[in-house]
Formats: sequence, C-alpha cells, structure tokens
Amino acid sequence: MYRSISQIKEALLSGKTVLEITQSYLKLIEQNFHLNAFLEVFEKSALKSAQTVDQKIKEGKAGKLAGVVIGIKDNICYKNHRVSAASKILEGFESIYTATALQRLIDEDAIIIGRLNCDEFAMGSSNENSAFGSVENNLKKNYVPGGSSGGSAVAVSAGLCTVSLGSDTGGSVRQPASWTGTYGLKPTYGRISRYGLIAYASSFDQIGTFTNNIEDSKLLLSIMAGKDEYDSTSSSIAIEKSSHVPEKLRIGIISECLNHPGLDQEVKALLDNKINSLKSEGHEIIELSFPYLDYIVPAYYVLTTAEASSNLARFDGVHFGYRSTKAAGVEQTYINSRSEGFGVEVKRRIMAGTFVLSHGYYDAYYTKAQKVRRILKNKTDEMFSDVDFILMPTTPSTAFEKNAIKDNIQMYLQDIFTVHANLTGNPAMSIPLGNHSNGLPFGIQIMTDRFKEGELFEYAEIIEKI
Repeated sequence: MYRSISQIKEALLSGKTVLEITQSYLKLIEQNFHLNAFLEVFEKSALKSAQTVDQKIKEGKAGKLAGVVIGIKDNICYKNHRVSAASKILEGFESIYTATALQRLIDEDAIIIGRLNCDEFAMGSSNENSAFGSVENNLKKNYVPGGSSGGSAVAVSAGLCTVSLGSDTGGSVRQPASWTGTYGLKPTYGRISRYGLIAYASSFDQIGTFTNNIEDSKLLLSIMAGKDEYDSTSSSIAIEKSSHVPEKLRIGIISECLNHPGLDQEVKALLDNKINSLKSEGHEIIELSFPYLDYIVPAYYVLTTAEASSNLARFDGVHFGYRSTKAAGVEQTYINSRSEGFGVEVKRRIMAGTFVLSHGYYDAYYTKAQKVRRILKNKTDEMFSDVDFILMPTTPSTAFEKNAIKDNIQMYLQDIFTVHANLTGNPAMSIPLGNHSNGLPFGIQIMTDRFKEGELFEYAEIIEKI
C-alpha cells in the first residue's frame, strides 16, 4: 500500500513500474468494494496511462507526478469519462472536456483511477445523499465518513489511491478529512480554477485535496494553482516559495468556537492541550471574539441555496442528462425530469434558494445574507491584522452512525466551524489531531489570510511537530 507521493517515488526507484503500482491499487479497490467509495473505476484508461508513463520514465521525460494514482470526486469533469455529481439526473452523462485543475495533474503524469462517491451535487455533510448509496467510513463499520467529499476521503484513508480531489463549498473537504484521519485542504477562493467543476454555489466552491501528509498537499496545490482563461474568478497571485515565518507565532483562537456548547468535550480537551503546548513553546495565544458565529450557518445556507437554484436550472431534462419517460409536453418534461432526477436534499435546497430569490423575499433574505457576508469578511480581515493564523476545531465531534441524524438543522450545524472560510474566501486546512475514546479520529483546523497557503503549510508543520 502506497500512502504518499514519496513512497511512490521510492517504489519506482526500487524497480517497480507504474503499471504494477496501478494494478496494486486496482486490486485494493476491488477488495474494498463494500466501502462504496468508487462509483466507477477507470481501469482501461488508467492502465493505458500507466504504460505511457512507464515509457516516459524510460526516456527521462516523466513529470512530477509520475506513478501517483489519483481519485476524483464525481463532480470533476474528465474528458471521455462519465461524471454524474452522484445524481440520477446526470446518470450516464459523459464529459466532453477535462477540468483545468485535473488537466494540470495529468500533464505531470498522474494516473486517474476513478470517480469517487459524494453527496448529490455536493450537498450534504455525511455522504448519505448520494443517488448511488452512502459511503462507509473505512475506520468504523456503519459510520459515515463525512460529506460531501466522503468517497474522496475514504479512498485516501483506506489507501485506495495515493491522493484524491474533492470540492469544498462549506467544509466538504475539511469535515470528511477530520473524520477519516486525513489532511484536507481548501485553498483560497480563486486559487484553483473551477472550470470543469460541476457548480453547486459558484462564489463558494473550491477544488481541494485529500492526502496523508502536508508535503503532498503542498505539491498538488503548486501544480493546480494559477490563472485559467476559462475561469474569470481564478487568480494569478503566485504561491510564496518560502515564507518568512517568525520564530514566535501569534496564534488566534476564537473563544466562541472553543466554548461552543455543541463541541465534544474530548475534542475540546485535546485542542486545549495543543494550545497549551504551543504556549509552552513560547508562541503567543491571542483570544479573539467572533460574535457572528450563530449567523454563519444561516447566511451560508441562504446564499448557497440561492446560487444552487440558479446553477441547477440547467438540469431540465431537455439539454442533457436524465429525461422522464412519463412526460407529455414541455412543462411536464421539466417537472417530471427534475422531480424524478433530483434527490430529496437537492430539491429542498433548490426550493429554499428559489424562495430567497423570489419577489418580496429577495431583500429580506438574499440581500441581508450578502450584507452579513461582508461583515464576516471585514471582521476576519481585522483578526488577521493581529494574528498569523487562527486555530479552531474542524468539526464539533467525530463521525456519527449512519441515519443517526434525522433533523436537517442538526445536519447543517455539522459545518459550523468550516463554513467561515468559504464565506470569507480564506484558505483553511484540517490536519489530524487525535483519536476519541470511541476509536474515531478528528482534526484541528488552521485558517490563514487569503493567498497565504505557503504560510498555512508551514504553520501546519509546526503544529504537527509539537
């Protein structure tokens, strides 16, 4: 089992071929079919790519990711391969182009092994909303892996691929990373092109990574980041090659997060231990007040459902994808195709989004949520003028049993510590913190100022060493 890019490189140096490495992953995927992490394995194209990369290695022309096997969340487009966003409405749809971020990895000779299960259209916090069945947490039977990128998290945690791609709209990379003991990175909004990522909420979505160490996250980001002519929101700001990290750090902790009534006491205790260890190393701990915590999740759901209502209008049973066989006439085709094609949670969010955008309610909900978003951003910018980074829990607790949470509001509150970074566009990363007495892992979250990923990685390494 190869759990890192460095292990892949060592295997190649010892005489292993990319073909053999790819075949070993295919065997592991088959053995772990019960996890339901993969919706489709690209066996034929992966083996063909492996042979091509082996030839490149012989010729001394191989890229930085030669032999690295990557799984992709089922909302990232890959030319001539199916993509469905784990929804019946796109079942059987084949992409005619490749996402920019993915193409940049392929150009460095990565092997794309398959598409990974997720919550339908990336809407969910447990991976129980997929049209193709829920994903099993590989660390505990009958438990969820977190969402929406649950398949991507489990694939890396269980060693079914070297690294994987997910997308993070409100914590969909960091939350499952926390619950599977992996490293989940959500870059600054605009750092990675969204071209070829099936949209949920366009002003929130970012492609992120799952890895088993910080070094791999760093390498993947350096390859995928950068301006893209196909995405006007992508940024040309370069990642700092080496950051001037001070010897003594100013670490911000948000009191409303650490003292939140929903935070599990064991998670809090381990987080407190880490903070005390940092303090004893001479780093300055600065307590911050963020009085808007209770407004984060409501503002997030008003804005993301509004954007989803608009983005998902294209799935109408006419242009492409699923079309109802029971429809007669245009109106019935729209109604039946969308009613039959979308799952319950997606329909709930489309309807909520349509409502907040409707005449008479637009100012009361959507406009107000945009104003709240600006307040949150201003306050966050203000906090970063006083601290180098902010440390907080990734999730309030560890993973829960499947079907354990019936109340939608309780499910939405699973994102309470992660949506902050999406609302303000900041980069954030979840790194493993420890294990609960229930045997399950949980992470600690680091957030920095926008476009400071170089520093984010260095801070993460410091925290990990202590």
